[in-house]
Amino acid sequence: MSPTSSSRRPLAAGAIAVVAALVAVAVPTGTASAAPGMREAAISQARANVTHNAGVFGFGAGQDLVVKDVVLDADGTQHVRFDRTYQGLPVVGGDLVVHQDARGRLKDSSRAAAHDAAVGSTVPKVPAQAGASAALTAAPGVQDATSTPELVVWAADGTPRLAWRTTVEGTGEHGQPAGRVVVTDATTGEQIETYDAEHQASGTGHSEYTGDITIDTTAQSGGGYTLKDSVRGHVTKDANNVAASALKAGSGTAFTSTTNVWGDGKKFSTDRSTAAVDAHANTAWTYDYYKNTFGRNGIKNDGKGATVFVHVGTNWDNAQWSDSCFCMMTGDGDGSTDPEQVDLDTMGHEMTHGVTSATANLRYSGESGGLNESTSDIFGTMVEWYANNKVDTPDYLFSDQSTPPWLRRFDKPSLDGRSADCWSSSVGKLDVHNSSGVGNHWFYLASEGSGSKTINGYTYNSPTCNNSTVAGIGNQKVAKIWYRALTVYMTSTTTYKGARTASLSAAKDLYGLNSTEYKAVAAAWSGVNVN
Repeated sequence: MSPTSSSRRPLAAGAIAVVAALVAVAVPTGTASAAPGMREAAISQARANVTHNAGVFGFGAGQDLVVKDVVLDADGTQHVRFDRTYQGLPVVGGDLVVHQDARGRLKDSSRAAAHDAAVGSTVPKVPAQAGASAALTAAPGVQDATSTPELVVWAADGTPRLAWRTTVEGTGEHGQPAGRVVVTDATTGEQIETYDAEHQASGTGHSEYTGDITIDTTAQSGGGYTLKDSVRGHVTKDANNVAASALKAGSGTAFTSTTNVWGDGKKFSTDRSTAAVDAHANTAWTYDYYKNTFGRNGIKNDGKGATVFVHVGTNWDNAQWSDSCFCMMTGDGDGSTDPEQVDLDTMGHEMTHGVTSATANLRYSGESGGLNESTSDIFGTMVEWYANNKVDTPDYLFSDQSTPPWLRRFDKPSLDGRSADCWSSSVGKLDVHNSSGVGNHWFYLASEGSGSKTINGYTYNSPTCNNSTVAGIGNQKVAKIWYRALTVYMTSTTTYKGARTASLSAAKDLYGLNSTEYKAVAAAWSGVNVN
């Protein structure tokens, strides 16, 4: 899955909104809140540090910094994340993180591929209409497509050049939002890259996913109840089989009940609230996982609940997260064998795309795209472990409930016939749902170790790519390390080697340089050929 992502091969979540939210890490080095004055002081000092160390950051004339995120550790250490602009144009691959101590003194920096963001001219030789036309040609299968070009400085490979970043939006085969982002050189017209603009997930389920559970609802003043979570703020609604592309946060029909009893637990149920029960509960479990594990207050860390739609489209065998409407969309399956796409790890995966977009914003292309997908697989799986539901037993088999026996697995990803177990120079050329295998394999090795092991009644057998033996430290520790790496050290163009560096920095912060945890993270990366 992906920013608006997918379990199979979805189209990525549309435009990713830039937010400046306080991200707290519930670990010895993190704090769940901070006074606004502390945050503003950290931002101000970070700007000064960039200016005073322009050579380190590649910060020169015509550039500006746009605050995206701030992390304040309990010991006072500050991490301020910026996007960059040049002559008012977004710099793709120009994001950076300033790491400074409690007094605002520069300690270190993390930087995406771009160093110098300057281009010779910001006047395109190729007109916008030409870029838009080329983008439509490069997005086959998107129906009723429209294209929106945006002039950017493209420097994702480290070399800045003026480019048109054109977003093609329309509908897919089943009415779901579909699209491509096509980047073309604004001087020569050469196509630089193209990648999915909508990230979706798809699966098949054969049973009711979460069984008999307690869900939080809201009592109505006139009597009865509605599926609005009064604790977390999200609301679950019936899309009435309207196509996903037509949905907005205010769309759909509220689910109501006079008894506060919902659904009948049957697959292919005629009771439309049955799918809503799973969707509502799984959204709550995802929210609670991030809140109770990392101190994160909602997907964007702003305390706002999302809208969750069930019964989207007709025979839409998929699910996806959309940043544009801040909503989760789930289909009814294929109408014959696959029921609703509302299983726990799939929904946790999709909503994690929202977390990624609000933090590192890993580009949905190349190795960064694989890391984006892997991050959603990892935390979707961790939501399942957190919930510890008796029906959907925690495992390392992604989307096993909606796509039995599983869609992807962690111990040996290549068993699906497509995913990569080990890093190689060609991994970045794979579909992001397959290159994610490297990150998933690393997570399993760091969590459980190599070799054969039976967990919750299921036997795994994880090899290493360098024939080493790796001892695991448990998935909770590894997930905390990965979350800190994502929110503090990774940038939009982080590669697998960059992810190794980021996760080792996070392990050092949390457990110490010579700790067992630090050594396990390093050994697991070596075990997937990332050195």
